[in-house]
Amino acid sequence: MESQSRSIHNKRSMAMIPALLFLSLIHGVHCFYLPGVAPEDFQKGDPLKVKVNKLTSIKTQLPYSYYSLPFCTPEKIVDSAENLGEVLRGDRIENSPYAFTMQEPQLCTVLCRIMIDAKTAKQFKEKIDDEYRVNMILDNLPLVVPIKRLDQASNTVYQLGYHIGLKGQYAGNKEEKYFIHNHLAFTVKYHRDLQTGSSRIVGFEVKPYSIKHEYEGKWSEKTRLTTCDPHMKRMVVNSNTPLEVEVNKEIIFSYDVEYQESDVKWASRWDSYLLMSDDQIHWFSIVNSLMIVLFLTGMVALIMLRTLYRDISKYNELETQEEALEETGWKLVHGDVFRPPSNSDLLCVYVGTGVQFLGMVLVTMIFAVLGFLSPSNRGGLMTAMLLLWVSMGIFAGYASTNLYKMFKGAEWKKIAAKTAFMFPAIVFVIFFVLNALIWGQKSSGAVPFGTMFALVFLWFGISVPLVIVGGYVGFKKPAMEDPVKTNKIPRQIPEQAWYMNPIFSILIGGILPFGAVFIELFFILTSIWLNQFYYMFGFLFLVFIILLITCAEITIVLCYFQLCSEDYKWWWRSYLTSGSSALYLFLYAAFYFFTKLEITKLVSGLLYFGYMLIASYAFFVLTGTIGFYACFCFTRLIYSSLKID
Repeated sequence: MESQSRSIHNKRSMAMIPALLFLSLIHGVHCFYLPGVAPEDFQKGDPLKVKVNKLTSIKTQLPYSYYSLPFCTPEKIVDSAENLGEVLRGDRIENSPYAFTMQEPQLCTVLCRIMIDAKTAKQFKEKIDDEYRVNMILDNLPLVVPIKRLDQASNTVYQLGYHIGLKGQYAGNKEEKYFIHNHLAFTVKYHRDLQTGSSRIVGFEVKPYSIKHEYEGKWSEKTRLTTCDPHMKRMVVNSNTPLEVEVNKEIIFSYDVEYQESDVKWASRWDSYLLMSDDQIHWFSIVNSLMIVLFLTGMVALIMLRTLYRDISKYNELETQEEALEETGWKLVHGDVFRPPSNSDLLCVYVGTGVQFLGMVLVTMIFAVLGFLSPSNRGGLMTAMLLLWVSMGIFAGYASTNLYKMFKGAEWKKIAAKTAFMFPAIVFVIFFVLNALIWGQKSSGAVPFGTMFALVFLWFGISVPLVIVGGYVGFKKPAMEDPVKTNKIPRQIPEQAWYMNPIFSILIGGILPFGAVFIELFFILTSIWLNQFYYMFGFLFLVFIILLITCAEITIVLCYFQLCSEDYKWWWRSYLTSGSSALYLFLYAAFYFFTKLEITKLVSGLLYFGYMLIASYAFFVLTGTIGFYACFCFTRLIYSSLKID
């Protein structure tokens, strides 16, 4: 398959990191976008395949198959092949009865006529109540509804999918009625190649209408509508006579197809979906995060260049042991600072899991920034993350057992097994419970048995063996030697000031890492839960780098203060200090739920908090590991500088 590359020249859609770092204040930022699909050329008269996808609602977050409602059906419903990511997203792509012919407009084409019974009426009303949208696909482009917005920089914004119907009232009547969108006015935009004469589809739009169709005589396949007749020049242009959903009434589905030539080239056809008018907010997020980084960097520089340099010089100049005993602070705990912590096995497991996450996120970010994980490849991002997760198992096993060996452990197989099973098992249990809830709602978002088996195979068949192999290699490699000897008898820790209380300092430590990402987090949550595209991977990559630096620096600063207070139990605290940012992430997710979402159903609320709990747990493991390794390197650096006999 011929690969297609393109460049979106747009300061809002950024992904080229070198250009950002050096030219962002002067020039526009470039984004390279590789859709991963070859363009398809159409000649006039060629049939176009219109496919239907899931029904979605931002109020319930429960997708349903298109044909779960009694819409018009083709002679035979055929499922399209879906990748792992699409299935997990709840996508169910199927063929449709809509028959389009390239560059041949259609007016008032009757699709079918159905009679509404009590069950059908109830189904339609429930979906209209929950504001469900119909999603369709043409040439891999999702169907959008153009909405004019006078308050935006761009006059037109696009809504993914059209609403099944709407609620309203007749004039002079307070009773609320349900109306269904039964007439669709499609617009297919195409770009013509002047040399070959062929055309490529660059846009797929619709305007839905609700109209009570009328006709003369009895209904038959050849019946001509009086409310929509191209021969009589009667077109549907509004919903002034809407069709109410009523028992024992009919619904006649119809559609128009209009073709518009466009100057937009095929390589740029996703621009209108991906353009975001809030790039200033993203820049504010970056600047806000950089201020935090600069502050912490100054703190670390002050510690490293002034305090530590002076302390080490003075300590190394001491001539007698009596003078050494008079010293206070971090130097006094050199005989205990590398004493293995309590629950060291669990710490090794979490550090290994964090390394696995760090590798997955880093590689995923790089692929996304380079444009390999584009929205045109539905489910590609989730599929890539799953495959990268299992592939990074070898690094998880290596990191956990190598650290375990440094703690003088001998049962490396036990540590490798815990690393392979602990985090995935906890996530799988939560996921299984949530999936059972979705099954109970008969939603297409429920993961089928076959896909569940594939996930288990990825876990047991690939991830677990790789973790074991990594664990074997990590344990065989010589462990790092401590820069100073550890005393046989533990030193008593003096009473600590209130602000050095472990719980207080851990909670304080998580604020700044969260502060570095919370603005970008808003856009990520919006894309996930409000059914919007997120393609600002350039900004996200920068924020991720800032997160790494912030986690490392805040942990180093608080670790130094802790050691100066003669508290040498830094192992777990370094992990929890930056890892506590996950607590703020979950609290922010709860704030977002109550302020931005309109979810009212219990199952939908449980799904939201269940998935955000998994995300927060993963964020805890990731940030905790970053903080741990930063503090680990810091302590080895400062204590290796001491001249101790």
